[in-house]
Amino acid sequence: MNPILLNFPEEIVTERLLIRVPKPGDGEAVYQAMQASLDDLKPWMPWAHANQTVEDVELNVRKAHMQFLAREDLRLHIFHKETGAFIASSGLHRIDWNLPKFEIGYWIDSRYSGKGYISEAVRAIAEFAFIELGAKRVEIRCDPENHRSRKVAERIGFSLEAILKKNMLSADGKEPRDTCIYAKIR
Repeated sequence: MNPILLNFPEEIVTERLLIRVPKPGDGEAVYQAMQASLDDLKPWMPWAHANQTVEDVELNVRKAHMQFLAREDLRLHIFHKETGAFIASSGLHRIDWNLPKFEIGYWIDSRYSGKGYISEAVRAIAEFAFIELGAKRVEIRCDPENHRSRKVAERIGFSLEAILKKNMLSADGKEPRDTCIYAKIR
């Protein structure tokens, strides 16, 4: 079946979070979260090195919305359920619909880190992939030095399968880096 024809929920609700498809108008909140978190994101996220405007981020959000509808990439925005505040971005990326297989990526507004929100969100997103999308495999990839990201994967039951040596460039594009591959299968 063509993935565009797949019908599945566009939001996930957990105890503390609303996780949903990016929507036009989210750009301002995402931009503010990015700006508040640049120092924490720059070591791991290449996009954190770009000098982006609110308009650039809004354009990116709208592209993500279109990619979600086309089932090419399933970015998800994470909001605090009680306050409605944008707190993080995640999603299912590098999709192989034939298997099906997904990679979960994530980043959080630094003002909300250390409260378990990312673990709660990633656990729910992985379950969504297995239950709603029929995933056989879900991966989390991160730099071995990104200890917080590694702890998220380990905390929610993903297994470290491999560390690929010097297979990517650092976020600033200056040096080769290793990649941890965590996975959960069903």
